[in-house]
Parts: sequence; structure tokens; C-alpha cells
Amino acid sequence: MRDMQDEAGAPLTAADASTSTPDTTLDTPRDRRGLFLLLATVAVVAYVGDQVTKVVALRQLTPGEPVDVVGEFIRLNLIRNAGAAFSIANSATWVLTLIAFGVLVFILRTARRIGSRGWAWALGMLLGGSLGNLTDRMLREPAPGRGHVVDFIDYFGLFIGNVADIAIVSAAVLIGLLALRGVGVDGKRPHHGRHEGSGAGTDGADHG
Repeated sequence: MRDMQDEAGAPLTAADASTSTPDTTLDTPRDRRGLFLLLATVAVVAYVGDQVTKVVALRQLTPGEPVDVVGEFIRLNLIRNAGAAFSIANSATWVLTLIAFGVLVFILRTARRIGSRGWAWALGMLLGGSLGNLTDRMLREPAPGRGHVVDFIDYFGLFIGNVADIAIVSAAVLIGLLALRGVGVDGKRPHHGRHEGSGAGTDGADHG
């Protein structure tokens, strides 16, 4: 009789054990929300910094009258740029606007798989910088979609950019470093031979 009770109670015991075992996947949505928040914060800071500095540049600088910051190497030199970053492709403003929208779609789609703080920083800077220059394209003269971007940071007399360009270039460098390290957008790395058999601690995830 006792054996029958033990057998009958086995499923209940297993069910209790399964319900009492902590589900580690419950942390994933919370962690991902934190990464989304980081991405959004970086994007907002980059965007606001870009727009505020452009307003200040328009008020304080006069086109054709550069102001030295670090000798003649770094200057504040106000221009209206019809092209891309660093005055490239001046005759393709509409195309550049469409490309900017495509970049935004790519960032938003990619952000759904975010699992790395490094990628959160990179996508945040890329999003903020892209939105900064796209705002100029859509709202500034001569017309929506063909607006000229405000540039004012003159590097060695070679090219002139803005804070949005700095964010975009920084994002590109960081993405390159993450790629060299093999860190995917989801925070995982491919397994290497030296990790095989090293235990459950090497799950291939990277959150740095």
C-alpha cells in the first residue's frame, strides 16, 4: 500500500519541484528593458547635444569668419551642408534623406535583438546622430527633405562636421571593435575550441 502511495505521489512531487525551480529566463525581459533604456538615453543625449550646439552655432558664428579653438587645427566655422557627413555628395540631398530613413529603420529593427551594452551604446549614438542630421534635412531651408545640415566644427581645414557626425563616427568605431571581438547584437559570441567542456559558466554571452 505504501509503495502505491509513493508511486501516486511521485508526479505531485515532480510538479512541486518544477514549480519551485527558479526560471532564469525571467530576467531576460528586465535586462533587455535596461538595454533599451540605455540605448534611448544615449540617443536622446546625442540628439539634444547636436541640436543645441547647432542653435548656438547659428546664433554665435558668422559664415566665412572662423574662430580658432586649437590654433588653426580645430576651428568653429559655420557652413550649410547640402551633402552627407563632411560635405560629401552635395547634389544628392534627397537620396541622403532616404538613406537616413533607411538607417533609422535598420536601427529600430536591430534594437529588438539587443543583448549587449556595447551595442546599446553604439546603436544609441547612431540613432541620435542620424536623427540630428535628419531633423536638419526635414526642417531647415531650402525645403523639407532637402534641408541643409548645419556644420561648424572644422578639422584641420580638411572637412567640417557637427556633433551628430561625431556620434555617428563614434558608433561606427565601436561597432567595428565589437565586430572584431565577435560580439553580436544579441550579446553572444561564437564558441571557440578552448571553451569546449569548460562548464556551464561559458554561455557565450557578453554584456559588456
